[in-house]
Amino acid sequence: MGFTRRQFLAFAGLAGASGLAGCSRPTDQKQPDDSGTDAAPADVDLEEFKDLAINMESWKYDEENDCYYQLGLKYCTKPATKTYESLAIFVPGKFFTGEKSGSAYKCSVNEKAVVGNFTPATAPVVMPVNTGTLAAQQSPTTYEYTGLGTYLEQGCVYVYAGFRGRSAGVDTTSGSTDMYPGGAPWPVVDLKAAVRYLRYNASELPFDVSRVFVFGFSAGGGVSAVMGASGDAEAYRPYLESIGAATHDAKGAELSDAIAGSASWCPVTSFDVADAAYEWAMGQHSSADPRAEGTWRTQLSQGLAGAYGAWVNGMDLRNADDEHLTLDESEGGQYTMGSYADELLSQVSDAATYFVQNTPFPYTHTPQHLDDPMFPGDPNLLSTRASAQAAGVGGAVSAADTAASAEAAASVDAATGEVDASASDAAASQPAGTTTVQSTIYDTPSNYFAALNSDYRWINYNIKRNVVTVQSLGDLSKHVRPAEMPCSPYDRPDRSSKSNQLFGIGEESTLHFDAMAGELIEKNASTYATCSDWDASYESAWRLDLAKQDSLETTMAARVDMMNPLYWLSGAYAGYGQSGVAAHWRINEGVFDTFVSPCTAANMALALGKYDGVSDVAYTPVWGQGHVLAERSGSPAGNFVAWVVSCCS
Repeated sequence: MGFTRRQFLAFAGLAGASGLAGCSRPTDQKQPDDSGTDAAPADVDLEEFKDLAINMESWKYDEENDCYYQLGLKYCTKPATKTYESLAIFVPGKFFTGEKSGSAYKCSVNEKAVVGNFTPATAPVVMPVNTGTLAAQQSPTTYEYTGLGTYLEQGCVYVYAGFRGRSAGVDTTSGSTDMYPGGAPWPVVDLKAAVRYLRYNASELPFDVSRVFVFGFSAGGGVSAVMGASGDAEAYRPYLESIGAATHDAKGAELSDAIAGSASWCPVTSFDVADAAYEWAMGQHSSADPRAEGTWRTQLSQGLAGAYGAWVNGMDLRNADDEHLTLDESEGGQYTMGSYADELLSQVSDAATYFVQNTPFPYTHTPQHLDDPMFPGDPNLLSTRASAQAAGVGGAVSAADTAASAEAAASVDAATGEVDASASDAAASQPAGTTTVQSTIYDTPSNYFAALNSDYRWINYNIKRNVVTVQSLGDLSKHVRPAEMPCSPYDRPDRSSKSNQLFGIGEESTLHFDAMAGELIEKNASTYATCSDWDASYESAWRLDLAKQDSLETTMAARVDMMNPLYWLSGAYAGYGQSGVAAHWRINEGVFDTFVSPCTAANMALALGKYDGVSDVAYTPVWGQGHVLAERSGSPAGNFVAWVVSCCS
């Protein structure tokens, strides 16, 4: 745990990692020899995963939109739940030659086809993590083309994989009364199994096996980041084996779950320090309830903020000039200044400068918060639209239909705040679950910044140079990124958060997981007990929960590591260099996001920027945007697809 990135490289190198270079194949995934002369290892059962072979005579065809598809494909041999562990594949029609047979089509790959920039041999796979809260994701059972055109028309193969969510459950659809495990790390395990399924069937399908891109929002974005950082990590092996995920193909060649690229909006992840990072960046600057003076949570907030400062100093986070980023401890144990804080301030100031240089005024600011993204393939899309239409919402086009329909979607431009009715993909606008409040119109940049400085000057706008500087992260938090979530926001004292559910085990559906908070409570319980809002049960709650193991006898600390991309990206963690890390990364966050600390995305970008084998990191803080699919301009789906195309060029 004590190695820095440089020390680890000096001792071990990266020879053992299975990273992806550009869009080449994973270095540790052995590909079958087309000559058929490869001899499988003697101990490999070539028929072990034969039930996972895709039936090429069972394709359905949407002639109007030229799309072949299959639904309900089982991606592991021993699924814990038939409801969630299956996937759907949507293929651009030109990539197949189809022969109709009854109600289905027998398909073969049309090697000469070209769609967008791709042929069947070079086409990428895109996989959404379509939940912001890590609710279980069900694969579609009914075909719906809405929104798929954005991806398929550019030559991408769209794969919608179901997976278990943040909680255990009972698979009632199969008549079982047994509980299947859920929570960490099962969502990642299921998605890894889905990737392995695609590679098992790669010889039959029209895509490049090395070009798998995963994308998600919020906690789904966090899962996308873990997928990008943890390719073939040994910690997942017993979990994959337990559900019968493919380990080798029909010729005996090993299969990989490493991916080429990860994209995320406002990722919620790195749960070992998520609470501390939130309190350092936001909570310690708040005096509002439940951080009001005299409460034990105020003391916990200050303690977590201090613990985060010490954590930063123990990391090996470096800027573009390869300078080690640290925080300076001030009197009272606070860490509010230092090169790490300066780096975050620089990123925020650059985001504000880009905003003012590229935003037409008058500018309309509309605060927004998104719960779930509803990417294409969501089984709820049809029912959501039907319900809205039945209720007669919104005249010709309902609010739900506006968010879901490719033809009727309207896009709120991230830079101007104005509606672009010409947007034509389903993800162009924030989905129907977006919460908005009253808009404010600013006629000039000067008036906009004057409004932000209404109580005192904390943000400087240089009219002549047209640049912006933010003076402190504390001021940023007080004015545009307040601590709206309680302390501690993810691992709550009453175990009431969705993150507490993520680390639950079986019937113990919510558990504590934050060792930093647990250590502070154990150390300071006698002091906290003098506060009127203290509950004596808290003293032992963290200690007991942190000692629990899941059904595979994995400790709580190890499960937290398995949901943390930094565990594989930073030399301060034992997992560094022990996985195949994606070559391509896209990370967008809203600067006004009150749901997650600005440190989360920034730390990922900093670690990735110095990780050998990572080709590119597109990290974009977006001024004026909150916890949404934050983009400076254009649509999230369109920008994502353009990024995938650029990664494969």
